[in-house]
Amino acid sequence: MKQLTGFILSGIFGGLIALGGFQYFQQEDIRPGDLQWDSPRVQQVADRSEITSLRMPVSFADAAEKATPAVVHIRAAESAEKAQERMRQQQQNHPFYRFFRFEDMIPRDFFGDEPLSRSPRNPEFYQRRGSGSGVIISPEGYVVTNNHVLQFADEITVTLNDNRMFSAELIGRDETTDLAVLKIEATDLPTLEFADSDKSRVGDWVLAVGNPFDYLTSTVTAGIVSAKGRNLNIIDSEGSIEAFIQTDAAVNPGNSGGALVDDQGRLLGINTAIATPTGLYAGYSFAIPINLAAKIVDDIIEHGYYRRAILGVTISEMDASLADEIGSNITTGALIIDVLDQSSASKAGLLPNDIILAVDGKDINSAGDLQAMIGASRAGDTFMVSISRNGNIKNVPVTLIE
Repeated sequence: MKQLTGFILSGIFGGLIALGGFQYFQQEDIRPGDLQWDSPRVQQVADRSEITSLRMPVSFADAAEKATPAVVHIRAAESAEKAQERMRQQQQNHPFYRFFRFEDMIPRDFFGDEPLSRSPRNPEFYQRRGSGSGVIISPEGYVVTNNHVLQFADEITVTLNDNRMFSAELIGRDETTDLAVLKIEATDLPTLEFADSDKSRVGDWVLAVGNPFDYLTSTVTAGIVSAKGRNLNIIDSEGSIEAFIQTDAAVNPGNSGGALVDDQGRLLGINTAIATPTGLYAGYSFAIPINLAAKIVDDIIEHGYYRRAILGVTISEMDASLADEIGSNITTGALIIDVLDQSSASKAGLLPNDIILAVDGKDINSAGDLQAMIGASRAGDTFMVSISRNGNIKNVPVTLIE
């Protein structure tokens, strides 16, 4: 009897200990959505090593919902009249033009780049067409896109995310940055808040929003910023400005002119190009930073063209080979090769062989960094330019002129 009583008491005592321990460790019902890393409860749990990790689900749905309504589908076409004029110009430049007459051309409508009529006596005639994307930048109907989407066109149609369709007017374009601005007759349109593209960092999440292949409209893809300030020499224009944001978000033909947004749905850049051996997405895409695009767009809307302020230098990107060649231990920055007479740089006293290291305290790691900073500036702006000259660091104030 005594032995049985001892077993009962031991069981009751052990149960009380177990119950107390359970209550201690389960003071409150915690759901993953309620956890805050700086809360006392999470710190208490972490300190007791009750959990080894907390993985929160990642979703870009909110950012996508913000961005998608502000991205439009653009179709650009060359009218028959413009196509005929283009052919006349080509004929006049033909070496045998004065010996032959090309009067029996038959203009036909065709979607693509293949000729519509072929004849031993006729030049190939076709109307150029293309498609791309654009971003609404004001409720009054201004849309930014890439110049290469519509540079050949005089008939432009914009389709909104809600399927409304508008004929668009070309306000202006700039070949040096591959940007163009359209206007549609609509009001109260959705727009995006602009991010500060200078503050974006390699590794940040981004979304690409556009209309790949002309028929996959309102497509959203995700990636990260994989590099900044890329200069690819792909804009075929004298004085081109290239300082692309490189990402691994999937972008294909038709995405050009669409939005690159951050994880908060703010506009970070304008998708422009892909690096590819096939013509299709192969891992990397490139966008014009919004800090650069915004200045150009403002100028086009106000003046009809990009009022560019220039530094007035020819530069080369520094690397180890160039550093050895000029006898320097600096391998980043931009080396000044030549200075234009009466330019901003000349008036400030910059010289060939100066290495530009920073502008207003922002490091210049590539030629693209310098191009982007100057391109996003206006005539009259003054910068403090840090240079290396003969091994000595100097700070030189430079005022930009148009």
